[in-house]
Amino acid sequence: MKSLSFSSRDIVCGLLFILVGLFFAMQAYGLELGTAFRMGPGYFPFVLAGILILLGIIVIIQGTQIEHEPMGPIAWRGMLFILPAPIFFGLTVRGLGFVPSLFLTALIAAFASTKMRPGMALLLVGGLTIFSVVVFSYALGLPFRRFGPWLGQ
Repeated sequence: MKSLSFSSRDIVCGLLFILVGLFFAMQAYGLELGTAFRMGPGYFPFVLAGILILLGIIVIIQGTQIEHEPMGPIAWRGMLFILPAPIFFGLTVRGLGFVPSLFLTALIAAFASTKMRPGMALLLVGGLTIFSVVVFSYALGLPFRRFGPWLGQ
């Protein structure tokens, strides 16, 4: 008979998912939920909170059944570049506009990897920016400014 092994890291993460999900479910429950066909303002957050709770339960179950390898070192470089990127986008998209804000955000995030070289980063970020403008601005017709007032437009 196998002995029960568990990963304390997975148990803690699963409990954290469940607690965050419960917090947001309680917040959303105070709003009108509506139905799947006539969604109220609390419906989507409530469903996402439920999914987060379900994922937390799955992580806890897997944490008690799978043999785990030790956790490696924390990727500080990745966190220092990836985490501020969406914050930068949110703070600058209205002032700079979609194109420059997206370009700079992707450029910041590109250097999370030590393998990324400046030339390749510029090529990838340029392609991502062009693709995003074509999809969101032209194909979907979303009403946003491509270049903002901070650039004199």
